[in-house]
Amino acid sequence: MTIRVLIADDEALLRMAFSTVLEAQPDMAPVGEAEDGAQAVRLARELLPDIVLMDVRMPGTDGIEATRQVVRASPQTRVLILTTFDLDEYAFAGLGAGASGFLLKNTRPEELLAAIRTVAAGDAVVSPRVTRRLLEKFRPHIPDRTRTDRDERLGRLSAREREVLVQVGSGLSNTEIAAALHLAEATVKSHLGRILHKLELRDRIQAVVFAYESRLIHPS
Repeated sequence: MTIRVLIADDEALLRMAFSTVLEAQPDMAPVGEAEDGAQAVRLARELLPDIVLMDVRMPGTDGIEATRQVVRASPQTRVLILTTFDLDEYAFAGLGAGASGFLLKNTRPEELLAAIRTVAAGDAVVSPRVTRRLLEKFRPHIPDRTRTDRDERLGRLSAREREVLVQVGSGLSNTEIAAALHLAEATVKSHLGRILHKLELRDRIQAVVFAYESRLIHPS
């Protein structure tokens, strides 16, 4: 399977560099380039790429709003945010908008390729612990879910699934959750899959964000 990638960055040289790296891979293909957020949204709708590499600072529609529009219009497309610092408000806002992770803009080519493959396989490239650090740092800016929305969505979960969600939100791995709840690791993985499906979440990172928005997890 070829991973189709849309590159969104207002710097032409960076777009060219990313494209060159992708073209050298037998399992990847750059399918388009966008120089601003509005163009990224339009091309994502037209081309339906598997992955969008999304810069956050672009003229007009920025990468955060573009991410929000892309994941809303094309649920099968996953977004990797390109940012300058690993713990800044852009990374946090990108995760909240629906991105499956973020990368530093100066990341090494092999790390970029590994991240793209990871996200294309349905996982996220930011560990839950890093996500929790982001959420705790920017906690005052995290909007609360309305009580109605929170209660309705949490009501879809069984008691055990809710327990697992709390552990995921705390940044624990499947192995750690299994030990804490005295479950088999395969059982934890099954619970997590059902949680993502019932809550209509894209990946583990989005589950961490949901746990904070729903006040299941509080800053330490």
